[in-house]
Amino acid sequence: MADRRGVSLAHRRGRHRGRGGLPPAFHAALGVVSRRRDTAVRILLLSAITAAFLVPLLWTGLASLGVLPDNNSRPPSWTGPPTLQHFSEIGGAEPAFWQELATSTTSALGAALITVTVSFLAAFGLARARLPGDRSLTQVFLVLASLPAMAYVLPLSDLIRRLHLLDSFATIVLAEAAVTAPLAVFVLHGAIVQLPTEWEEAAVLDGAGLLRVLARVVLPLIAPSVAATAIVVFVLDWNMLLVPLVLTSGEVKTVPVAMSDFFTFERELEWPTAAAALMVSLVPLAVLVALFHRVLERFTLQAPAGGDIG
Repeated sequence: MADRRGVSLAHRRGRHRGRGGLPPAFHAALGVVSRRRDTAVRILLLSAITAAFLVPLLWTGLASLGVLPDNNSRPPSWTGPPTLQHFSEIGGAEPAFWQELATSTTSALGAALITVTVSFLAAFGLARARLPGDRSLTQVFLVLASLPAMAYVLPLSDLIRRLHLLDSFATIVLAEAAVTAPLAVFVLHGAIVQLPTEWEEAAVLDGAGLLRVLARVVLPLIAPSVAATAIVVFVLDWNMLLVPLVLTSGEVKTVPVAMSDFFTFERELEWPTAAAALMVSLVPLAVLVALFHRVLERFTLQAPAGGDIG
């Protein structure tokens, strides 16, 4: 009887011990410590990435206000009190800056609209046509999207010259759309391929035409991908420098081309004025990207109801 009681007591004690003879509470505490350590590492990593992007922007903002550290003084000191004077000097340094800002905004929006529309149609045709070698053709679009902008400049220059569109607003819009279209086709093709074809076939049986199927079935289902693609394409078009620089002679300029004029040997570089112009140029970009993001969130919430074609 005593042996049985000893075995039973040892068994109960063993049940309350985990791996290595340690109690489960100890392992639970180790798990909490490990999760907290992983969270701390993630926070540090995200903070470092955020700082890498925000520090240049902070420096530009301080420079636009005329507040920069004077490294020549001992001890180092600030150059002066904050002032908004340099923002009023933008027009004097670059007389057509506000027109160039409007040109950048409208051209990037127009190019993004053309790119997303054409790429959506091309991606749908590529995904549903079932052509021989369609997978290889998709990889071709990826390769085209990876090419530098210089690879597009010469053929686009020859084409635009033949169309008599050189140095015009249409030149910028069409050129930017041509450069970013391969990336948009590749991304949207990947989204459309994942869709089942049953809903499209059901819509066709209900009498819907191709355009109705695209607008009422396919587009709502991939609306988050379309909105995200539009954001990326718009930012790429806005920041494009080489293509509009080569294809225009100076009468029609975008903000990146105008900003490059601040860093030429023909004029004395004025850091505060250039920084002020850069900060102003970021305002419409930030506003439009925020609006695109709101649209992306709305489409993400409404996407499950995209199969309704009624």
